[in-house]
Amino acid sequence: MKNNICRTTRRRFPFIDIPTCFALTACAPTWRQHSSDRRAPPLPPACHQDSDVRNTSQQISRRHYPFWKNAVAPSRASAYRSACRSGRIAPVSRRIGHMSRTCRAAFLAPIAFVLIAVSCTKKKPIDYSAELAPGEMALRKIPPSEYPDFSQCTWNLNVLGRSIDQSIVYMAHPSSRRYYPYLDISHDRAVATLRAFRAIVNEAGKRGSDAGVYIDQQIRQNFEVYKSKGAPRPEGGGYTDIVLFTGYCCPNREASLTRTGPYQWPLYKRPADLATDPVTGETIGRKTPDGKIVPYWTRQEIESGKLAGHEFVWLKSRWEAYVVTVQGSARLRLTDGRILEVGFAGHNGHEYTSPGRQMVADGLIAVRDLNLRSLSAYFAAHPEAMDKYLWLNKRTVFFTERPGGPYGSLNVPVTTMATIATDKSVYPRAMPAFLSVPVPRSDNPAEKWHFRGFMLDQDTGGAIRAAGRCDIFMGIGDEAEALAGHQLSEGELYYIALKPELVQRYLPAPTTRPATTAAAPRAAAKWAVSGSNG
Repeated sequence: MKNNICRTTRRRFPFIDIPTCFALTACAPTWRQHSSDRRAPPLPPACHQDSDVRNTSQQISRRHYPFWKNAVAPSRASAYRSACRSGRIAPVSRRIGHMSRTCRAAFLAPIAFVLIAVSCTKKKPIDYSAELAPGEMALRKIPPSEYPDFSQCTWNLNVLGRSIDQSIVYMAHPSSRRYYPYLDISHDRAVATLRAFRAIVNEAGKRGSDAGVYIDQQIRQNFEVYKSKGAPRPEGGGYTDIVLFTGYCCPNREASLTRTGPYQWPLYKRPADLATDPVTGETIGRKTPDGKIVPYWTRQEIESGKLAGHEFVWLKSRWEAYVVTVQGSARLRLTDGRILEVGFAGHNGHEYTSPGRQMVADGLIAVRDLNLRSLSAYFAAHPEAMDKYLWLNKRTVFFTERPGGPYGSLNVPVTTMATIATDKSVYPRAMPAFLSVPVPRSDNPAEKWHFRGFMLDQDTGGAIRAAGRCDIFMGIGDEAEALAGHQLSEGELYYIALKPELVQRYLPAPTTRPATTAAAPRAAAKWAVSGSNG
């Protein structure tokens, strides 16, 4: 039976597969002509006398519609259902029921195989922490046809202007030059981009309801746009263009300058034996008394007493102390009522390892629920698990008093909802970035709204170590902490850079020194030439 059905249908339609052959044969009212099964009753004679039904059936057969696709062919499906209700033809389900066991098994086996295969095939999750290929950057230039809609970016223009100013301050430092060029973006071009974008934001603030349209037009006319490649595709071959956006904040905490009562968990000040690169400031290890450089103590070793005597302040909770070392800053209310702002003063040089990812792998937390709130709740219920999971992260941070902050990795203050943190080994520093991503509502963090707007790339983080990750600075205090705890969304990340032919128009004028001696003009001229690069 199976061979007869398939052979006849395949002869007519050699380009279709075997499961479709069975479906087509089951749909056609004349399929019994090719069957040797005599146990099934014949179809009603009216089926062969009704030209409309016959034509409809032939159309379905000619155009190779299997019966499950009638839903997308309304006219044919309607005629088929009408014929079934009137009894002029037998429904497909009845025809399958009238098949012999052999025929029915042959008909249903391929369908069952496909369904089982699909149900058993798991789509690989995206690994947002996957690294790019060596030497590859996170951005790619896109054509104007792929530009996003920039017109909905006006809600944070006031704070955006302040954030741009902080990036301009950073780019004025000579140390910023060592991180450029980035792709085809020179240091001069980055400076001109910030100054031109600041002028656009200033003008947009005067235009009222037309501000968004004005910004969109200016960017399309005067800027080139780059898009983040995001995380690599799980199946390999290219990138997803998707970035995972998380949130961070400067939390409020109660603290004591001395170890007393409930204050038993320390933050540490920068130790004198911490060795750093004199150019980049990166930690290179621990300097021993005989002058050797060795890896610095891990988090476990430090918490076990290796830095006893280097405690800076004491907090009430081990989890609170851990979170502050991950966030990199905090606003502390001391026991005497004073407010102490603490910030980053260095780290021990070890790479960040996520305890949360290991807890997901161990089945303790669902990946969709992985955030600060869920981790806090788990460790509150299972404090005995802290050693195992928190010590997986060998990295820890040292602190100092930093009034006027919080400060980012560029050593400028970060701005609420106008600063992002990325991996600075693959993203450009201080540049304007456009985000399209769901974020928590301030009045109800459990709900989200779609944010489309600009921020400045001014920070980095121990957990932000890939092109597929981006951290949004949510602000200071308890409300910001609630927002940061709910921020876990996929989105898109773009950067803008002024067109090369417009760079000179927006560069600051070279500064010259007054001539005081006969040799001064030559020195000033030489200085002015070197200073003209930005």
